[in-house]
Amino acid sequence: MFTDLHAGNAVPDFATGWEAQAWSKVSFNVPDNWTAGRIWARRNCDMSKPGPNNCLTGGCNGGLECDRNSGTGVPPATVAEWTLSANPNVPDNYDVSLVDGYNLPARISNNKGCPVAECAKDLGPDCPAPLKGPFDSTGFPVGCKSSCLANLDGNPQNSANCCTGSHNTPETCPADGVAYYSYFKSNCPRSYAYAYDERSGTALFTCDSKLRADYTLTFCP
Repeated sequence: MFTDLHAGNAVPDFATGWEAQAWSKVSFNVPDNWTAGRIWARRNCDMSKPGPNNCLTGGCNGGLECDRNSGTGVPPATVAEWTLSANPNVPDNYDVSLVDGYNLPARISNNKGCPVAECAKDLGPDCPAPLKGPFDSTGFPVGCKSSCLANLDGNPQNSANCCTGSHNTPETCPADGVAYYSYFKSNCPRSYAYAYDERSGTALFTCDSKLRADYTLTFCP
C-alpha cells in the first residue's frame, strides 16, 4: 500500500505491506480524506532479498513493508486506487487501474450500493505476445504489460502508448491510438485501461462521500 504524500498526508492506520495467505482478510481504517492511495498485489516474492526486485511482479522499495516515500509497485501490476473526500460536496473517487499493466484480478466493492470497479479476469494467459510476462518457473505468465511499459513504439518520452510528449492530453492520446487497448478494455470493461480512459465512462467511479462508504478490495474475485 502506498500513499502519494505529495498529494496529501493522511495515511491509513495499517502496514504498507503484508503477506496475504489464501482466503485471508484484513480490515483497517483509512482517513476520510485519504488522497492518491493505492493498494496492489505482489507475486512470487522472496523477502530475504532487498526490494524492489524481490518479487516477480509488484515489488517495492522497502522489503515486506513498502517505503512510505518511494514504495510504489514495480509494474506490471493491477492497482486499486482511491482519493476519498472529507468534503460532503465532493465525492469519493476510486478505480482499478491497468495503466501499469496487470498481475492479478481485483475488485473494489462497497457497502453503499455505489458502482463496482474491477478487472475480474486473468489477463495473463491470453495476453498478446509482445506484452506477455513476466513468467514464473513453470513458464506461466503472471503478468501482462501495458503497451507503454512494453515500449512498443521505442520512444517513451513521446509516445501515443504512454500519452507522453506530444500525446500528453486526452485529445492527442485517444484510446484507439493505444496498442492493445481493446484487449484490456474488452476483458475488463470496468477498469482504467490507459491514462485517459475516463472518457469510456467505465474507468473512474464515484461514491457520495456523505455515505461514508466502506470499501472492500478483493484479489482474484
